[in-house]
Amino acid sequence: MNIAYTIAPGKGDTDLLLQSVAEQLVDSGYRVCGTVQINTEGCDDGPCDMDVRVLPTGPDIRISQSLGKGSRGCRLDPLALEDAVGLVQASLAEGADIMIINKFGKHEADGRGFRPVIAEAVALDIPVIVGVNSMNLTNLKAFAEDMAHQVSPDRGALVAWGKAAAEARQCPA
Repeated sequence: MNIAYTIAPGKGDTDLLLQSVAEQLVDSGYRVCGTVQINTEGCDDGPCDMDVRVLPTGPDIRISQSLGKGSRGCRLDPLALEDAVGLVQASLAEGADIMIINKFGKHEADGRGFRPVIAEAVALDIPVIVGVNSMNLTNLKAFAEDMAHQVSPDRGALVAWGKAAAEARQCPA
């Protein structure tokens, strides 16, 4: 079992990339579970609102919370994140060819968030594609050990990795 991780260079680029990868894999007939992040620009020149779409067709869950004007704390709503985790875990139990997780972030680095679901997918031999930033890369590598492989932030490369990993799972050598 493998985990592919990718780091796109610009703010929000990984979110757009993984959403495109998920769409292409679903359109190719693969059963995809997990989440992609959808950012909506704030109407008051503040930070964007963050939603995750539970793959393949939703629901969309708002995972950001408003902390008020001028606040600088983490805006992630941990209860909403755990709701998304529960839905992904349920969809994983229904069967999947590949899992996509929008981000291995601070919660996952601390052992929470999607980390247990990623571990469950690994135990079920389901390939995982995950976005990560440089701040949490060391934690992802420690968690995944030798199963983590970097794939360039390119839709074609990630789709090809996902298809090859899913096919290898179905037809072991």
